[in-house]
Order: sequence, then structure tokens, then C-alpha cells
Amino acid sequence: MATLQGLLPVYYHSRPWAKTLTNLSVPYWTCTGTAGRTRIMADMNKCSPAPPPADIAAHDRSAVATAIKPNKKPQREEEGDEEWLRYLEPSKLEVFDQLEPWAEANVLPLLKPVEAAWQPSDILPDPAMLGADGFHAACSELRARAAGIPDAHLVCLVGNMVTEEALPTYQSIPNRFEGVRDLCGNSATAWARWIRGWSAEENRHGDVLNRYLFLSGRVDMRRVEGTVHRLIQSGMVMNAARSPYHGFIYVAFQERATSISHGNTARLAREHGDAVLARVCGAIASDEKRHEAAYTHVVGKLFEVDPDGAVRALAYMMRRRITMPASLMDDGCHTPSGDLFADYAAVAQQAGVYRASDYRGIVEHLIKQWRVEELRDGLSGEGRRAQEYVCTLPHKIRRLEERAHHCSAQRATTSVPFSWIFCRPVNL
Repeated sequence: MATLQGLLPVYYHSRPWAKTLTNLSVPYWTCTGTAGRTRIMADMNKCSPAPPPADIAAHDRSAVATAIKPNKKPQREEEGDEEWLRYLEPSKLEVFDQLEPWAEANVLPLLKPVEAAWQPSDILPDPAMLGADGFHAACSELRARAAGIPDAHLVCLVGNMVTEEALPTYQSIPNRFEGVRDLCGNSATAWARWIRGWSAEENRHGDVLNRYLFLSGRVDMRRVEGTVHRLIQSGMVMNAARSPYHGFIYVAFQERATSISHGNTARLAREHGDAVLARVCGAIASDEKRHEAAYTHVVGKLFEVDPDGAVRALAYMMRRRITMPASLMDDGCHTPSGDLFADYAAVAQQAGVYRASDYRGIVEHLIKQWRVEELRDGLSGEGRRAQEYVCTLPHKIRRLEERAHHCSAQRATTSVPFSWIFCRPVNL
């Protein structure tokens, strides 16, 4: 076990365990039982990873941290939070081993074959196909239509593109989920193939939005690209980041939110006469809808096989709110609030791209999809309290919406400049 501990730090938690610290203050878990060792060996046998490099020296780690300097204090894992750490026990993680044949039959088919998937060059002008004159004419037409998109909608489009471009961070998220992660990068498990296939489909979203914005000539691309750079450096905030129960709930919520946001952007683009942008955002929204279906199915299956664990995980995530993945975005100069994401979210609310009512609608939808109100058997006292909390949440959110709307109506309109659009002001 000592050898495996050195190769696979924090890859699997099993009771009884003991937590120790290395000279880098990185937590390692030493298991004295056999279940954890059996599982690690089983996962390693599905692929043949090369041994990782030696530990980074302490001074190298310090240098890297100094170079990156995230714009907000890095989040520490909730040490001692037994509520979600219990989901890393063998009895919980073995559920995903048992569900792998089900995932093979019901989740993987929601990915499209590469040959059937759209690519950015199918939607936007391609100079190799159009020739110099045809490409120039197509770009001129695209720019003319893009000129009709209001600045507020443009800010939302850039914010959505920045979010999509941080894919390296998002692929790392499911690869933290114990029991389903892709341990060697090309594992043949259904869960690992889903993670890679999902990431491959998501990769096109940032590509096509980036290319559209570049060709439109409406935005300061260097500022936009710098925002993407900073966001990937800063990472993202996510509660219970290693629990597959909590993680799949998070991604199910996020995929629906993203589908709504891109769908609304497509509708608004169509209303302003930009058919190309409408097609771009519509294609992305369609992908996100399939991805939402996959993650919703996974969590739905957890509600079938472990209703108590699933409803408690849902309540845990809802109590801490689902934080948007790009909440740490920063362009390096945003004023006056200094919180670029908050101002982008306020513009999205005003423009009708993503509103507070959409958040509530997603909560209501998932409660209905997972039949949370109908749960009867298999709930502990803690599970019943979690069920009650979740089912009363939409009403509480609606009351908060009404209060916020009332306050907003009494507040004077303010405008904020966005560097993405050459510091032109947008009303909040």
C-alpha cells in the first residue's frame, strides 16, 4: 500500500484511514484496510499508466503559486466536513462500479459520432472552401449582421464564450470524482469514455464562439483572450468537488443553465437579424441539452438505487448554491465594482439571457425530474429533512426574486464600461 500511496495521492478514500501531510502540505490518505487497495488495483488494471514524475520541490511549488496569483483566494477543500466525505466511502463509490453497464447502455449513446457532429467550419466562413473573394464577401456579410447586435447582448455573448473557453478546467472536474475518473487518460471504462467524449463535444463551443467574435470585429479580442487566460489560471469554485454524487448534481444543473443561456442568446440574435449567430448559439444549446439529459439520467439513477444518499447530496449542494463555473472571471481592469462576473450576470439578467427566475426554474425542473417530492421509502431522518428543504426551496427563491425585483425598481439605473467592447458602457 505504501507504493500505491506514493503513486496515487488522494485517489481513493477507504475506512479505516489516516490523514498525513507531506512536506508540501498536500494531504495523503493511508488505508489500512483492503477495500481501497482492491479498488485501486482494479482501476489500474483497466489501463497502464506510466509512473508519475517525482514530487515537486517546495520552492518550485511556491514559485508556481507566485506566478499564477489567482484573482481570489484559492478555495481549500472542506476538511472535516463529514457530511460529504462520507460519500467517498467504498459503499458509495461501489454504486458507480455497479452502474457502469447501465452507463454504457444509457449515457454513452447520448454522445454523437464525430462524423455526425457539427464543426465550427460548417457554420462560419471557411477560406479554404470559399476562396479569397468568397471568404471576404461572407465576412463582410457577417460583420454587417453582427453590427445590429446590442452591446448588452454582446457582453453576454463574450461572457458565454469566456465560460466555454475554460474547458481545461471543466474536464478536470469529473476527473476529480472518485469512482468514475479517467485514471490514465485513455481508460476504457464507460465513465472515462463519457468524460472524454463530453469534453470533445464541449470543445467546439468555445471554438465557434471565439471565431464568430473574431470575425465580427465588434470586440477587443486581446481583452477577451486575456480574460480566458486569467479564468483558466484561477480555476473554479465547486463544493464537495471529489464526490460523484454532488458532482453529477452540479453538472446536471450547469448543463441546463448553459442550454437556457445559449438558447436565449440564439433567440435574441434572430430577433436582431443575425441568422449566423442564431445558428451558432442554437447548435451549442442543442449540445448542452443532450449533455443535460445525460447528467440528469445519471442522478436520476442515483435516486433509484440510493434515494437517501441522493437527496442529501442534492440538499447539500442547494444549501451552498450552485456557483457558476466562470465566477472567477477577471479581465485585469474591470471597474467600478471590481467584480466582472457580477456585472456580467447583471447584464444577462437585464438582457433576458439568464435570469434569477431561470435558476428557480432549473431547481423546480430537477425536483420534478428526480421525483424528489414522491420519495417515500429508504429515507433516513436526515434524508427526510433534506427532502423537505429541497421541496420548499423554489418558494423561498421566488420570494427572494420578488424582493430583489422590488429593490431593483427603486434603484437608479447605472452603467458600467466593459473592456471587452472597448470600454463602452452598458446599463445594469
